[in-house]
Amino acid sequence: MSAKIIDGKAIAEKIKKEIALEVAAMIDADVKAPHLAAILVGNDPASETYVASKEKACHAVGITSTTYRLPASTTEQELLDMIDFVNNDDEIDGFIVQLPLPEHIDPNKVIERIDPVKDVDGFHPKNIGRMQIGMPSYLPATPFGIVELLKRSGINMDGKHCVVIGRSNIVGTPLSILLSRKSDYGNATVTLCHSRTKDIASYTKQADVLIAAIGQPEFVKANMIKPGAVVVDVGIHRIDDAEALKGYRLVGDVDFKGVSEIASAITPVPGGVGPMTIVSLLHNTLQASKKSIYQ
Repeated sequence: MSAKIIDGKAIAEKIKKEIALEVAAMIDADVKAPHLAAILVGNDPASETYVASKEKACHAVGITSTTYRLPASTTEQELLDMIDFVNNDDEIDGFIVQLPLPEHIDPNKVIERIDPVKDVDGFHPKNIGRMQIGMPSYLPATPFGIVELLKRSGINMDGKHCVVIGRSNIVGTPLSILLSRKSDYGNATVTLCHSRTKDIASYTKQADVLIAAIGQPEFVKANMIKPGAVVVDVGIHRIDDAEALKGYRLVGDVDFKGVSEIASAITPVPGGVGPMTIVSLLHNTLQASKKSIYQ
């Protein structure tokens, strides 16, 4: 048995076309194009790659993109002042502060400083709280992308046992809430596991849908999977490989080769969850430009 590949790149391209049509209609109606900004502190390579991908995706759909680049030596107060500036800029509909931040800056202070109306990453406590009780909110980009990926792949979560590995505030915890709540993409029974879970395989073997976001390369092995399960791999890691053309290869949190022989469907790395995260950010920016969530 060989698993069906869930092509996140292809699904993201389809959603981008839908967004591009909507943005074009706005511009034709003399409505300002949505405007997404990013604040990048320092030059973390993964952050640079993500912001470059965001800019490229914005241009592809007609969304205006601005990036504010600050040196790693930027003080916490200087960053907070920059956030205040963007909060008050009426030309910008939504913005993100790229994480991780330098160690001397408290990310919670930064997230709380962002105006919830412009918080298209969906990280502000107000948006998280509204999401938890089912009120309209900006949903965190990666969880929202995973939900959309499952929905558009025809994977019905209703009554399924879903095991999420990883409890971060960015992926695991909000995703567990989204998939368990009463909705057209939820209604799953969710078990949330993490690095301190004892005998984690006893839980993963029960999963109809397994979502791996633990941040450890190839952590999930074939012997941890129930035959026929759907596997979503959120991780991405660069592993040195002398035989690879670039000297490295990209892997996820799942041993793709072994698990794809057991699962019924699986996301690849790269080309699975990653493109859906970017497109979810575009979706949130479009919603922000309509001022539809906070009215």
